[in-house]
Amino acid sequence: MSTDVLDAPATTSTSTEVGAPRDTAVMPGFNSHQSWELAQRIGKAFASSTLVPAQYQGNLANCIVALEMANRMGASPLMVMQNLYIVHGNPGWSSKFLIASFNQCGRFSALRYQWSPDRKSCRAWAVEKATGEKIEGPEVSVAMAAAEGWSTKAGSKWKTMPELMLMYRSAAFLIRTYAPEISMGLRTDDEIIDMEPAQVVPRQATPSDITKLLVGTPIEQSPPPAQPQLRTLAQFKADADKATDAETALLVLDEARGVLDASDHEALAEHINGKNWGA
Repeated sequence: MSTDVLDAPATTSTSTEVGAPRDTAVMPGFNSHQSWELAQRIGKAFASSTLVPAQYQGNLANCIVALEMANRMGASPLMVMQNLYIVHGNPGWSSKFLIASFNQCGRFSALRYQWSPDRKSCRAWAVEKATGEKIEGPEVSVAMAAAEGWSTKAGSKWKTMPELMLMYRSAAFLIRTYAPEISMGLRTDDEIIDMEPAQVVPRQATPSDITKLLVGTPIEQSPPPAQPQLRTLAQFKADADKATDAETALLVLDEARGVLDASDHEALAEHINGKNWGA
């Protein structure tokens, strides 16, 4: 009698479980656990560096905020830390940083400038690489600076370096009209100074300022510097009376020059000349 033996089919599995695909494009930020861990590692490296501004050294939280802002605009975190300023409660980039970001974005050629024959006006231009089209920004002139009141402010750089200011302003106008995403909608610090009616004091932005801006909290404005009190004729006379010799008294007279008006300065000179230094 034959016996049929039915062999059971082999049940040994040779399949290999495939793990979850590895994320090779994790960016530092707040979108995932991996992004947050990467942001902390990079932030610690910046916080331990002595090349970053003082408000970031040893401060991991500040560095992470700066890193997040740099990621938004595709810029170097170190450049963001060194080039963001708060002027009159508003954040602004340094002009050279904005120009560098435009030149390195890869979409345009490097910025160039077209001057009028008398070099009193300037227009920034570049070439869009995708289309070969030449793009031109608005023309900026010395006459415009005067009409807008930019060059009439005390301490204005338009009076001492007009050509540089023309280049900076024309570049800012072109970038804001053709590639506003590069500046994230922010103006340059010198634009804010020129366009704000009140006296403003630029200061280095802190990441806490950036956090307040992101949540809509007003930023405290630095008070304007105290104006020095001008000394009076009576005070200069009192200093001259304390002098022990004519040479010291003449130093007081020289110090009063430009502080007192002509008549008071002459009165001080007569007061000093009337003293008997040999007694």
